[in-house]
Amino acid sequence: MTFFDQLAERIERRDTVVSVGLDPDPDRLPTAVQDAELPRWAFNRRIIDATHEHAACFKPNAAFYEDSDGWRALRETVAYAHGKDVPVLLDAKRGDIGNTARQYASVLESVDAITVNPYLGRDALEPFLSRSENGIFVLCRTSNAGGADLQDLELASGEPVYERVAALADLWNEHGNVGLVVGATAPEELEAVREIVPNIPFLVPGVGAQGGDEQAAIEYGLADGVGLVNSSRGIIFAGEDARGGYFEAAGAAAKQLKRQLNTYR
Repeated sequence: MTFFDQLAERIERRDTVVSVGLDPDPDRLPTAVQDAELPRWAFNRRIIDATHEHAACFKPNAAFYEDSDGWRALRETVAYAHGKDVPVLLDAKRGDIGNTARQYASVLESVDAITVNPYLGRDALEPFLSRSENGIFVLCRTSNAGGADLQDLELASGEPVYERVAALADLWNEHGNVGLVVGATAPEELEAVREIVPNIPFLVPGVGAQGGDEQAAIEYGLADGVGLVNSSRGIIFAGEDARGGYFEAAGAAAKQLKRQLNTYR
């Protein structure tokens, strides 16, 4: 089963398009896990337990795991999520050439999908794109304010860079395994990209802590009902301000986001 087939099945079965970002910032981990052998793994395990019923996908960001203990924590996290029958999308934003790209792509033997950076062009992404069973989400219009510095630049053709990226991704989608990353903080751009690629699922970051447009995320982010709307800090650190249990608050935040998004589906 391909990633997008698996995702479609998960979305239908759990009635959710929520992607839970697993970004275990060591400076924000609760005391309940700080004494564990692998604190980030202990944190993720309890977050997964609390949120998996409301998650279409888990999205760990590679930046929070790039040390020896971190990679161990990530491996445990992926295996545990798979044990809950939830796919895993690694937010790594990879993009390089030659044997470096092939080595980066080898992580897809362990995770189900990955984010990639198209700046180096098609050949840099080929080792990812050729893995037809995996999902490959191409950065298009990101949710950060600085994304406009390059992504909104107008080409000689009159189109902005992010629209050209969307059109190229459509050409690269030979195996039906390509998605796009388009932020909920730019609803007009979400609509514009959807017009260019009507059949490509989006990963939509920027809701929750970044205050993105939930309605636009659903209206333009899904293709035939398939797509993901991600929240990281808004879910996993919801317990910081909660009066009750820390991890129970994460579960409640995931459930609430699922309900809010489903009002627009």
